[in-house]
Amino acid sequence: MAEILIVADVHLAPTNVAALAPWSQLMARAAKADALYILGDLFDYWVGDDQPIPAEMSVALDQLAALTCQKFFLSGNRDFLVGQALLDRIGAQSLPDIYQLPWNNQTLVLCHGDTLCTDDTAYQAMRQQLRSPVFRCDFLAKPLVERIAVAQGLRARSRTESGSKPEDIMDVNPEAVMALLQTNQASILIHGHTHRPAIHRLESRMNRIVTGDWGDHGWLVAVTPEQITLERFNAQSTEIIDILPPSALPPLLRPAE
Repeated sequence: MAEILIVADVHLAPTNVAALAPWSQLMARAAKADALYILGDLFDYWVGDDQPIPAEMSVALDQLAALTCQKFFLSGNRDFLVGQALLDRIGAQSLPDIYQLPWNNQTLVLCHGDTLCTDDTAYQAMRQQLRSPVFRCDFLAKPLVERIAVAQGLRARSRTESGSKPEDIMDVNPEAVMALLQTNQASILIHGHTHRPAIHRLESRMNRIVTGDWGDHGWLVAVTPEQITLERFNAQSTEIIDILPPSALPPLLRPAE
C-alpha cells in the first residue's frame, strides 16, 4: 500500500496565487499515492459549475484531473455548491459530510470540520439555511454575476464577524468531537476548516488531526500502514509537524500485529 494523502482549505483563487506552488508539489507526490482526499474549501468560493475559472486555476484543475490515483471530494463551507460537472472534470468522487475511511483494522473519520463548531450558533443557523435544497435551487437559478456578488458579500461578512468573535467559539466543540468519534467507533478524526493545524491527543487516547490552510506553504496528512503524519511543505522543503504511530491508539483499536 502506498500512502493516502488528505488535504483541506487550499482556497484556490486569484487572490491566493501563492498556493499554486505547493499545489504543484502536492500533484507530484499524489502521482505516486493510492488516493487523494480533499476535505473541502478547495476554492475560496464556488457559486456553481458555470463559475469562470482563471487560467492559473484551470491549470491546477488539469493537474488534478491528470492524476491516476483515486480522488475524493468532500465539500466545505466555501464550495458546497460544487456539482457533478466539476467533479467529472477533475475525476473525483463526491463524499458525504461525514466519511469513514478504513485504516488497517480500524476507522478514520473524515469531515470538513465546520459542523463541529457548535458553539458558533449563528454560523450553524446560516449553514443550515445555505445547505437546504430550496436555497440551492433558488441560488443556482440566479444570474452568475448576482451569485458571485452574493458570495463575495458573504466572504466580506465572514471576515468582519470572525474578527469580533471569541477564538474558542470558532473552534470545534470538544463534546461534539468526542460524540462524532464514539458514534463512528473510531479513535482518529481528520478535518480542516479551523486553520489550526495540529495533532491533538484527546482523552481515552482518541486523536484529532487538523490540516492547515494554504498560502506560501501547503499542508497535508499522509496515511501509511505504519503511521499518520501532519506535514507542512513548499518547493524547498517538507516539515513533519507531528507523527501519530499505531502505538498511540487505544489498545483495542490498534492494528493487528
